[in-house]
Amino acid sequence: MDGTRRTFLGTALGLAATAGLTGGLTGGLTGGLGGTAHAGESCGRRRIPPSGLGMHLYTMRTPLATDFKGTLARLAEIGYATVGVSGRHGNSAAAIRRMLDETRLKAVLEHVAYTTLTGAGLPGALEDIHTLGARWAVVPSLPGAMHTPAGFREAAREFNRVGEAAREAGLGPLLFHNHGSDHAVVDGENLFEILLTETDPELVGFELDVYWAADGGADPRSLFVRHPRRFPALHVKDRAPDGGFADVGSGVLDFAAMFDTARSGGVRQWLVEHDSPTDPFATALNSYTYLSRLRY
Repeated sequence: MDGTRRTFLGTALGLAATAGLTGGLTGGLTGGLGGTAHAGESCGRRRIPPSGLGMHLYTMRTPLATDFKGTLARLAEIGYATVGVSGRHGNSAAAIRRMLDETRLKAVLEHVAYTTLTGAGLPGALEDIHTLGARWAVVPSLPGAMHTPAGFREAAREFNRVGEAAREAGLGPLLFHNHGSDHAVVDGENLFEILLTETDPELVGFELDVYWAADGGADPRSLFVRHPRRFPALHVKDRAPDGGFADVGSGVLDFAAMFDTARSGGVRQWLVEHDSPTDPFATALNSYTYLSRLRY
């Protein structure tokens, strides 16, 4: 574990200890819905704008597989305004757009495989982003064989090319979604920093998954300041005390501290995600309630 990760997680766990593990952190260990005040919830007057509070649909993949429109409707009832599309479950982009319009939700992005965007599928993928009414195509991950400095430099070149195509198509920059291994130091080089420094800020941005950033040793607060306007979207995912996934507001990550510099980072969308929810709708409700009340 490098110094950045020790500092970030150590601060979070230290705050939890100071609070007696009773929710003294933002995202305290006892959860955000039981009336316990969390440090960070009262440290400012800023809030996530309602139009920026969304759900990444990977969280809802199980109910979506059997009732896509009904799942969207329930998310809208909870209060979500936007979604990130990740898996269509047999639906076309046009069919998903109709269901989004009928439930008054807006797609802001779609995850599209690296091989699709860098290959012959690029024009169709960009057209589908338009059809969904979204702004960003997102590369969800890179092939494992590319996790070397040379591989990430190749990816950076490809991202610039695809980002240029997206701009020509009238869309926003291409985005990349990180995992913990993307922050690894290989042969003395931080892989994620290669993407940050070797891509054109006008063409390429990032959908930062804050759980995986912390897992990989990165501090979102610092990233937002050092690389302004590069992070238009976030995956807001909480970390359980044992390192697993948690509903937002029930784990150990200090979201108020993370979001303190979000304006510098250019954040416009806060998309809830949980990789393995026991009850996706309970996760959706718990996470929305916490984030809608958060002040930072």
